Amino acid sequence: MRVLITGAHGQVGHELMRLVPAGFEATGMSSAELDIADAAQVSAVVDRLQPQLIINAAAYTAVDKAESEPQLAYAVNRDGVAHLASAAEARAIGLLHLSTDYVFSGDATTPYSEQDAPAPTGVYGASKLAGESALVAGCSRYMILRTSWVFGAHGNNFVKTMLRLGRERDELSVVADQQGCPTSAASIARALWTLAQQYRDSGALQWGLYHYSGMPACSWHGFAQEIFAQAHELGILPRVPVVHGISTAQYPTPAKRPAWSVMDCSRLQQAQQITPADWRTELRAVLLELAGQ
Repeated sequence: MRVLITGAHGQVGHELMRLVPAGFEATGMSSAELDIADAAQVSAVVDRLQPQLIINAAAYTAVDKAESEPQLAYAVNRDGVAHLASAAEARAIGLLHLSTDYVFSGDATTPYSEQDAPAPTGVYGASKLAGESALVAGCSRYMILRTSWVFGAHGNNFVKTMLRLGRERDELSVVADQQGCPTSAASIARALWTLAQQYRDSGALQWGLYHYSGMPACSWHGFAQEIFAQAHELGILPRVPVVHGISTAQYPTPAKRPAWSVMDCSRLQQAQQITPADWRTELRAVLLELAGQ
């Protein structure tokens, strides 16, 4: 099966290209090679490659920068998705698309399900929600996978930032009042390839909206503590820094983050037999990769 992967140089795109299963011919295109915000470019690439499936891992993900660059965020996260949806629908191509926990307000206290009403608090989340709407309106063979707190060995993310700070400092402060689910880029890629295999083998999928994130839930503070503990155990850090928990109010950012980002992933588990990965095990694999072991 021929698959077009957009955003191939991003965290998830990189893993998608690395983990291509047997029986697939994947063409990965970075944002420099394919600007999904350009409708004519999207159409031309799809015509040339003639994929049977598109996996969209392209996105504008600079959460804070989006507040001062809304037009750019919407051009990629809404318009780009609309262009892919239009190209896929016109040629009867399936489209798998990644979205985010940031479509929710973060005011909940129980895990968000696909039935819960989105209410984004910033430009990034709003632009991603607009992309979901564009996909639903423009394409009949689609699957939206909302995920959260993505980390991996490739690209910029919280794990790599913590490792850098852990080498530089004996003590640091990390937000402790935001709860979510760290999710490895590799586990997202594996979930997407599992869906692609189901589509290839059966010619159909239970299309729609699904949640997929790592387990268990934790705070950024708890995530940092686990990163340091594992990194020290593996010999990546010479010591475990002291991590002080602080409030969101003590660490102001241009974009408001959801205080609660935990998502219920049971629908994907029941419909597609895809189980959330334990992010602590996934973290160990990423740390080993970063250490070159």
